[in-house]
Amino acid sequence: MAKNDSKDTNKDELLEKLVKELEKNHGTGSVMIMGKGLDNSNISVVPSGCLSLDIALGVGGYPRGRIVEIYGNESSGKTTLALHSLAEVQKLNGIVAFVDAEHALDVEYAKKLGVDVDKLIVSQPDYGEQALEIVDSLIRSNIVDLIVVDSVAALVPKAEIEGAMGDSHMGLQARLMSQALRKLAGSISKSKSIVIFINQVRMKIGVVYGNPETTTGGIALKFYSTIRVEVRKGNAIREGKDQIGNETTLKIVKNKVAPPFKQANVDMIFGRGIAKENDIFNLAVEEDLIQRKGAWFSYINENGEEISLGQGKTNSISYLMENPDILNYLEYTIRKKHNLIIPDYLIEKFESNSSKSKKEKNEEVQKN
Repeated sequence: MAKNDSKDTNKDELLEKLVKELEKNHGTGSVMIMGKGLDNSNISVVPSGCLSLDIALGVGGYPRGRIVEIYGNESSGKTTLALHSLAEVQKLNGIVAFVDAEHALDVEYAKKLGVDVDKLIVSQPDYGEQALEIVDSLIRSNIVDLIVVDSVAALVPKAEIEGAMGDSHMGLQARLMSQALRKLAGSISKSKSIVIFINQVRMKIGVVYGNPETTTGGIALKFYSTIRVEVRKGNAIREGKDQIGNETTLKIVKNKVAPPFKQANVDMIFGRGIAKENDIFNLAVEEDLIQRKGAWFSYINENGEEISLGQGKTNSISYLMENPDILNYLEYTIRKKHNLIIPDYLIEKFESNSSKSKKEKNEEVQKN
């Protein structure tokens, strides 16, 4: 037994010596012992702007220092989801940027979703290489928390733009993305920035069996992304005869930091984005914070009293909107249960007697 202990000690000494030698040759921090240098158990995150998506992601939001891909069909809500994320990061006093490769950013719509456009860095590049160089510069600045690129399909290589219509440029964009991601991945990890690539869906020709859909820009982004979110539009939401939005499914098709294949079902309303009150109501019903008896919904307040919200989902949500204190309490309870970041206004309302500062609480729940 003593001999084995001696051997283990010698191995530990040799390991330390090897690390020091490698650091001497390649620089401090070039290599490290996993248990001492890297800690993936505490992943720092930023909110996605959608409560049910934060829960589905498993860590409370998008992890810092990672690449995220949001993809789906046209008008499915991809850019809306990304804009919600920008607004949430700004609420935490973060710096955000939007690389508008499509030249289609609706500033007024962004304002409605809560984005402070006066503090938003916006770039409208002329070609793909320029867009990705700008992204690289923003990452290397080490001050930008979240960068959204809209979209991969619009990152057209310079050679294609300068060429004649009809010229063949097979594989140029895929090569550009592959080269750029090789370069960006390390910088993103070191800077702790988050880069969200919005992507479009295309149909593969000649596919008889299996899913014929694929994303643009080659397959490199699929490999480099820590999280991939598929946005899929569902049934129409109507008010009378008029369509006012769509039921939307957000499916986590890839997740390197938590179990994948979970999904969030949200209501996206035209001109408003994700209906927060609908999201809170649905989660509260799932977690038995709101009880359902037939078509009637009720809520047990902190004093143990049962309060009727109304008959049917629409009437119950209307009641919550008219009584924001109940809506806020439900949101606070859900966030606390899942260890999500709690906004200042909820901390002030429900934790005013706590000795910890608002900043300390948010720093704690950013790490799971």
